[in-house]
Amino acid sequence: MCAYVPTRTEPGSTDLLDAVAEIAQRVLLPITGEPGPLSWVQYSGADGLRPAKYGIREPVGPVLPPETLSEVECMLIPALAVDFRGTRLGRGAGFYDRTLGSVGLQTRLVALVRDSELVETLPADDHDIPMGWALTPGGGLTRLQHQ
Repeated sequence: MCAYVPTRTEPGSTDLLDAVAEIAQRVLLPITGEPGPLSWVQYSGADGLRPAKYGIREPVGPVLPPETLSEVECMLIPALAVDFRGTRLGRGAGFYDRTLGSVGLQTRLVALVRDSELVETLPADDHDIPMGWALTPGGGLTRLQHQ
């Protein structure tokens, strides 16, 4: 499974990562480098995180290439909003847009958003890869319809 370390303005916490780590075989978190597909490091607990670019925290450990995502079953993805068609609004740096092409066909793409950030419609670009699911604190897991 892939997840991310949320910032103070994003839903989620390291408690969520710990809970996921208890049930998943392994949890991979992204590390940011030069613009391009994200590389990944296995999560080993909140004590294994360090400050990184963009005000986020990243794991410390052996770096895995973007192609590692071809084996992932589920991916929690940060979003400012997601609509019921699966269109995701990110922060604009494009790291996830460049990365999602590496996921396998079996990978469930789940946008993690607040309840108010699951919206009716968002503008979509040709390069956008639709999310299959949204996870919100109040609504839980919601299946999104690709159109």
